[in-house]
Amino acid sequence: MTETVSGPARGGARGRSTKGLKIGRIFTTPGTHPYDEVTWERRDVVQQNWRTGETVFEQRGVEFPDFWSVNASTIVTTKYFRGAVGSADREASLRQLIDRVVSTYREAGEKYGYFATAADAEIFDHELTWMLLHQYFSFNSPVWFNVGTPAPQQVSACFILAVDDSMDSILNWYKEEGLIFKGGSGSGVNLSRIRASRELLSSGGTASGPVSFMRGADASAGTIKSGGATRRAAKMVILDVDHPDIEEFIETKAREEEKIRALRDAGFDMDLGGKDIVSVQYQNANNSVRASDEFMRAVESGTTFGLRGRQNGDVLEEVDAKSLFRKIADAAWACADPGMQYDDTINDWHTCPETGRITASNPCSEYMHLDNSSCNLASLNLLKFLREDGRFDVDTFARAVEVVITAMDISICFADFPTEAIGETTRDYRQLGIGYANLGALLMATGHGYDSDGGRALAAAISSLMTGTAYKRSAELAGVVGPYAGYARNASPHQRVIRKHAAANDAVRSVGTLDREVLEAAGSAWDAAVKIGTKNGYRNAQASVIAPTGTIGLAMDCDTTGIEPDLALVKFKKLVGGGSMQIVNNTIPRALVKLGYQQEPIEAIVEYIAEHGHVVDAPGLKLEHYEVFDCAMGARAIRPMGHVKMMAAVQPFVSGAISKTVNMPETATVEEVEEIYFQGWKLGLKALAIYRDNCKVGQPLSDARAKKAEVATEAPEKEVVVEYRPTRRRLPKSRPSRTTSFTVGGAEGYMTAGSYPDDGLGEVFLKLGKQGSTLAGVMDAFSIAISIALQYGVPLETFVQKFTNLRFEPAGMTDDPDVRMSQSIMDYIFRRLALDYLPFETRVALGIHSAEERQRQLETGSYEPVESDDAAGDAGDASSLKQGEAAAAEQTEAGSPTAVSAAKPAPVKAHTSTELLEAIQGTTADAPLCFTCGTKMRPAGSCFVCEGCGSTSGCS
Repeated sequence: MTETVSGPARGGARGRSTKGLKIGRIFTTPGTHPYDEVTWERRDVVQQNWRTGETVFEQRGVEFPDFWSVNASTIVTTKYFRGAVGSADREASLRQLIDRVVSTYREAGEKYGYFATAADAEIFDHELTWMLLHQYFSFNSPVWFNVGTPAPQQVSACFILAVDDSMDSILNWYKEEGLIFKGGSGSGVNLSRIRASRELLSSGGTASGPVSFMRGADASAGTIKSGGATRRAAKMVILDVDHPDIEEFIETKAREEEKIRALRDAGFDMDLGGKDIVSVQYQNANNSVRASDEFMRAVESGTTFGLRGRQNGDVLEEVDAKSLFRKIADAAWACADPGMQYDDTINDWHTCPETGRITASNPCSEYMHLDNSSCNLASLNLLKFLREDGRFDVDTFARAVEVVITAMDISICFADFPTEAIGETTRDYRQLGIGYANLGALLMATGHGYDSDGGRALAAAISSLMTGTAYKRSAELAGVVGPYAGYARNASPHQRVIRKHAAANDAVRSVGTLDREVLEAAGSAWDAAVKIGTKNGYRNAQASVIAPTGTIGLAMDCDTTGIEPDLALVKFKKLVGGGSMQIVNNTIPRALVKLGYQQEPIEAIVEYIAEHGHVVDAPGLKLEHYEVFDCAMGARAIRPMGHVKMMAAVQPFVSGAISKTVNMPETATVEEVEEIYFQGWKLGLKALAIYRDNCKVGQPLSDARAKKAEVATEAPEKEVVVEYRPTRRRLPKSRPSRTTSFTVGGAEGYMTAGSYPDDGLGEVFLKLGKQGSTLAGVMDAFSIAISIALQYGVPLETFVQKFTNLRFEPAGMTDDPDVRMSQSIMDYIFRRLALDYLPFETRVALGIHSAEERQRQLETGSYEPVESDDAAGDAGDASSLKQGEAAAAEQTEAGSPTAVSAAKPAPVKAHTSTELLEAIQGTTADAPLCFTCGTKMRPAGSCFVCEGCGSTSGCS
């Protein structure tokens, strides 16, 4: 609990105050330091590149609390401990790191008059320390890199630059962007002020246009990256949709992707980080089109839209809006760029329009504010605020937000910035970006599907409470140390935006008691924010964003990053002393308890998930509960529009925007991309990007490329073209067959399957519906198509992979003891065929088992048929046993009720959760490899993050 002590104050960011905040205790105990409440242990951190075997980092004897995972301690040690490794100045304990940062914040808070008394400063110190120690929140990476060190005290990860239509400004853009990249951060810029390539220069010549200048900036970013950085430069380039060069901008990266594929097929190394990738352009930036409401309405109505010159605003060309929108979708389908930013929506929620419009964003699109500005971020671990009784701890969460947002504002008082223009804007407007991680895990633990009304309502309520509390504290701080310097000229629009947030909170429809309690608290917070802000003003022009939380999310041991759903239900876990385990996420047992399952079925379901990586056909799991366990990847991947709807639910309660990429399957169409981008505008999003699986050339293709190059070197001088055609293997006149009667959701049918004499399915006949009906005709045609394909050699396994899990009516209970539930007729038919004709090992890989096998698994822990005991002693060696015990012990400490059954040694070739998912499901994840440790990265917002070392492909 905090309150203010009154007295006259000198307003502004640099003023001293005669009043301050009274800080109440939340987590700490008077007379006891947070460090004294935990058990500390020493660990050795040794990090290797899994693919080369090279040791890339080693520091032994580092100190962490015993409840920190090996992965979290490794990431913090390698990324955030300062000082040369092996020197006496090198940090070797989490205490040193937290003290270095927290002491700087406390001293600055006291210096600039934030606290009423020295005792309040000490409580602030202890509360901040406790939350960092227990992984309740984390500052963004630059804070850990720089605060409390001799280096410049840069605290921001997000920067927005500005470019005008002059060569001096363009060259200055190159310089400023390079300095930001050198410091490990990213920036965004809108190039729409630069005149088009068809406009004239004062000398009489024709302008180069913004796309040409993008080449120079892209080369600069690539050079700085290759000059020593361990990750790609992160940058965003934006062009307004009415710019005359918009079509060239839209097509730049799509054309380059075609070039990449051609060069790859010719044997060149075009992987991410490959030696030949530098020969193509525009690969170091995310591109976005800034679309206006005028343009989107023209798309909706099918009318024309004017492209305007930059010098006088005259319309230079009328284009068909739908055709232009189609080109955007077509390019995004081909290479994931450009994304969309919705200009009028962004500026309708702008708190400082009297100072200037919002024209750009940071690279991941979550920070949007004035040109030449920056934003420092911090994110709360939502799962930490879920109580044992299943309720969200509203009061504790709100009080934690107050402490964190206070600390974030204090940091601007002592922060350094890469340019004076950025420093001046940031100090005058004090943009903050509080956010959260682990939303996906929280929703699962509370029994909510990510793509459900209940999940969206809870996410909206928590986001509203967070931002409402942050603005309430910002108003309180304004009464203590003054509002931001630019507030006076923007008071009216800022208050209007606060009221818009409050009205959006009132419009949220409560689905259950859990979100209702949070919504009520959020309403109170917004009421206070409006009331206190009307009196005091606000200390911060912006309060919240939803960032990717890649590295810091892993450092907090979060299962999910930012606003993302769970990547998969199983995860890769490193163990103390070496080794690794495959475990079921700890939130799953918690979710099953919330859904009302008892201990025995929970153990069976968790064991099934550990084996298959998904819940489809899990024993005892109700069909209506499947959605709770839907993930970003796997057998039940969340549909693309489910991601968009979650963003739309949260966006009205975020000052900035949301870093998130909507993943689409490889089979998605250009029309589906159009619909996603159009609905993003309709639903009130500020920014949106899509990624279609395998639309970019990546590391998974490197082996194929090498083989192709090898074949090419051995080829004779005269190439001989050999054409291969499949041949049909017809069934004999007399062949064995099996007829099965079935019922699915009350619909009755018959299936006759004919086999070759030497075994192997060769034909299928389906009888469903009355003779002569449309349904019966469709089934006859389908049967013929499947039968011919089987005879031409298409494996039954392929059909099983494609047709199982298809969902449509009729669906539900069957009369088959081996397939008790079916999602459709097709789902049942191909599960039955798999059970009848596929070998055991193939069915196991597909997650299809008979009733007898499932019973055997419950009794013995294995689906394997019981044969001889000759190899029983070889089931596991001593090291595997120790790893299993260690993982079980770690899970037991974490509160998992099914620790022993859920843990088992991870596959040898898996080194992250992404690679583990590939091993379990037999599919390839479309993600790059980490530059540092060689493992496959996982999505985090619109970037990727490495679970092994915490490196990211974009913003920190």
